[in-house]
Amino acid sequence: MLDFIQGHARQVTGVIHGWDRLRFRGTVRLLAHTVGLGRFLRFTGCLLKDFGDRALELSRQVRSESLEQAERSGRPVVHLNNPGVRKEDVAREIAANDRIKEGLIGTLTAVEPCWSFDIKSNKASGKLELIQAYRKCQHLYHYYQHPVFGFMHVRLQTWLPFNMWVCINGREWLSRQMDEARLGYLRRENCFVHLEDVARTQELLSHQVSYNWQESLDELVTQANPAFETIRGNAAMGYYWSLDESEFASDIMFKDAGTLTALYGKLLRHGMESLGSRDVLRFLGQRVPTRGGIHGKFAGEVLSDLRQRPEGIRIKHRVGSNSVKMYNKQGTVLRVETTLNNPRELKAPQIKDGKILWRRMRKGVSDIARRAQVSQAANERYLEAMEAVASPRLLGELTQALSGPVIKNGRRARGLQVLGSDVVLLEAVADGKFLLHGFRNRDLQEQLDGPPQADALEQRRRSGRISRRLWLLRAHGIIRKVSGTHRYLVTRYGRELITAIQAARNADVAKLSLAA
Repeated sequence: MLDFIQGHARQVTGVIHGWDRLRFRGTVRLLAHTVGLGRFLRFTGCLLKDFGDRALELSRQVRSESLEQAERSGRPVVHLNNPGVRKEDVAREIAANDRIKEGLIGTLTAVEPCWSFDIKSNKASGKLELIQAYRKCQHLYHYYQHPVFGFMHVRLQTWLPFNMWVCINGREWLSRQMDEARLGYLRRENCFVHLEDVARTQELLSHQVSYNWQESLDELVTQANPAFETIRGNAAMGYYWSLDESEFASDIMFKDAGTLTALYGKLLRHGMESLGSRDVLRFLGQRVPTRGGIHGKFAGEVLSDLRQRPEGIRIKHRVGSNSVKMYNKQGTVLRVETTLNNPRELKAPQIKDGKILWRRMRKGVSDIARRAQVSQAANERYLEAMEAVASPRLLGELTQALSGPVIKNGRRARGLQVLGSDVVLLEAVADGKFLLHGFRNRDLQEQLDGPPQADALEQRRRSGRISRRLWLLRAHGIIRKVSGTHRYLVTRYGRELITAIQAARNADVAKLSLAA
């Protein structure tokens, strides 16, 4: 991303990275499955035959005590029958009309689908049993002007298992932070077009990543679902919080709309014409299949599309339920945003017995910092790809020095055939799974030669062959070794080169002829 900023330094006034939209999910784990709920019912002395009456009683208690806070504070309770109505618009209108600066704005209610439980008779055993069932129940939306987060809401499911969702906007939160720090800014909708102190603003955004979420989210449980304390009684259970959906945005602020408009058209064309599915997999940290190989197969679907939105034209690339998108906002802000709805497709470090293990990223709040890091890395990779194509350097200029031999530390390394036999090697080191924490000799062995061999001699031959290839790439400046480790990372020059080669390989003859 630094390359992109440097290429447009005269036109850019600042860059900030941070959360946009966050949706947390609160789950009472003991009540979230039939086994746990059965234990809770036995603990409280409720028989299965009485489950329907008990569930209805609990639902009424949750709804009554949750609405009581609105009644005490004199705030409106509005029931919505039309599912097409945007609840946020209704809440903002109430806040504007009543000039609510802090506290509860109001509560909106709606009957919506949810996962819950039911009782059925097991014909084989002749006994009643709990089952999970899809049903409808009333949900309560408490909208607040929160003293820390600003405009936000809590959604409460009033039927077992009483799930909760907390939706927060990082830019709304940032406004509160800057007001408290007395920093000047100009905000239009969910976007900052001018910042008095960009560096200080970024510090505030970074503070959001390390925020104590567990404590703040539990406080919201007390406000929105006060009946929970009574319902759980002496049972050792509480809400487990996970980050269900997240949007992490990188905003590049330009001096004027004309400059961004002229640039944005080129970026859109490149995004749709030159970036293929393999590039998108790399942006989102996914393993990229080798061309014609059997390793790294991807069975999902990669989609890219353009859409005209009120704030500008948006290009979006999706892999499963995760995506990276780019759009122009308010005329002068270029935003790249990574949305993670399924972080388990990515990796996060976990320490076990003093060792760092790379495992599937969890949705729990304990992995939020890693989630932010991965999201920002995805944004940066996307902009790096854009800058590599926008670079005035020609492919011939990039590859000219590579075609001949080089001398490094007194050793001679042959030239590379970047559009020939060495392209598989280049694409292997650019695999999306290596972008965050690098790769080792044995990682490339598996990538290029398949699973490890039982024959020790053959395994040593493989290792030696990969070592020679790693030396070749290091000699040409395409990769570098991470100090103190056995890992390697692709250099900035290597990323620019590989991106250009892939763009050339993906382009058809008509496009290349036109460019020539």
